[in-house]
Amino acid sequence: MAEMRVTPWTVEGKIEYERLIKEFGTAPINDELLEELKMLAKKPLPVFLRRGFFFSHRDLSLALKEYKEGKPFFIYTGRGPSGRMHLGHILSFLMAKWLQEAFGANLYIEITDDEKFLQKKEYTLKKTREQADKDILDIAALGFDPDKTFIFKDTEYIGRVYPLMVRAAKKVTFSTMKAVFGFTNETNVGLIFWPMYQVMPTFFEKNRALIPCAIDQDPYWRIQRDIAEGLGYKKAAAIHGMFLPPLQGVEGKMSSSKEESAIYLDEDAKTVRKKIMKYAFSGGQPTVEEHRKKGGNPDIDISFIYLKMLFEEDDKKLGEIYNAYKSGEMLTGELKDYTAKKITEFLEKHQEKKKSAESLVKKMMYDGKLAKEMWERVYE
Repeated sequence: MAEMRVTPWTVEGKIEYERLIKEFGTAPINDELLEELKMLAKKPLPVFLRRGFFFSHRDLSLALKEYKEGKPFFIYTGRGPSGRMHLGHILSFLMAKWLQEAFGANLYIEITDDEKFLQKKEYTLKKTREQADKDILDIAALGFDPDKTFIFKDTEYIGRVYPLMVRAAKKVTFSTMKAVFGFTNETNVGLIFWPMYQVMPTFFEKNRALIPCAIDQDPYWRIQRDIAEGLGYKKAAAIHGMFLPPLQGVEGKMSSSKEESAIYLDEDAKTVRKKIMKYAFSGGQPTVEEHRKKGGNPDIDISFIYLKMLFEEDDKKLGEIYNAYKSGEMLTGELKDYTAKKITEFLEKHQEKKKSAESLVKKMMYDGKLAKEMWERVYE
């Protein structure tokens, strides 16, 4: 088993989430906090929240306290266009969508086309920009409020935020960057400076930013929280999600660069079923006879994990599947078939929405209420 490694650019090994909470100095999302979220939202919690897949936070309780006092938070998340979008990329966006719907919050989505170019030697800027346009269409199709959402590409919006970015950068030393991100003498200077851009959207409003993200992105918010108040802004709050595991098992995360590990948002029913049947790690026994006798282990079965994280809304149905698989009543092939159908249903709906999402893209990037306001601003 590979040793756990979690950085903004690398996720490897079996992820020990309780250990990450301790190492990163975050707080677990407990039942009391979930109950408060549900009460304030006045709507049911999404499956990935109530089942613990968003598991950690920084100052979420403070953001909710301020909300009750009439000081609303805003939401910020993003996407690095490194390859085709897959299921693992959408959890933070779905969390952002739920928060926006529940709290009526503005949402800022940063598309980091510059960072992926700086990070990956084989990438051209042209390639990351082209991928960014494809990703934005997928993101818009998820259904955000077009008048309360601003999607921007770093390479396009930089002139607006650069004055504030250099003010923030002046407060951060190389030794801090090195300690937080592990930069070395071989790291290009563009990548060393780039984290200051990821911090910038937390300063788009004077209210507190709430950031739904995978926990590998937390180092950026440590930087932000060190400098925010000195610039006249609030420390960012964050809500951290687990990684959607690859098809091969519970180690690491789904990756765009490993096609056999991922289910992409543009794949059809035949491809999804083939991948699930061929690659999805099974918690079942080697033979039908053995499985009927001993039962399977749904806790390590990738098909069941996908259902639990995202694709089976009905808690009662999920429990029935768990018990049937564990007892041996449900076979691995039956579980895989059910999961493939549920994922396909989701993807077909998404792909249909994507066909008409271009007008939404235009509003969220340029013509909507929030987008227009953002293009009129320069952050001094």
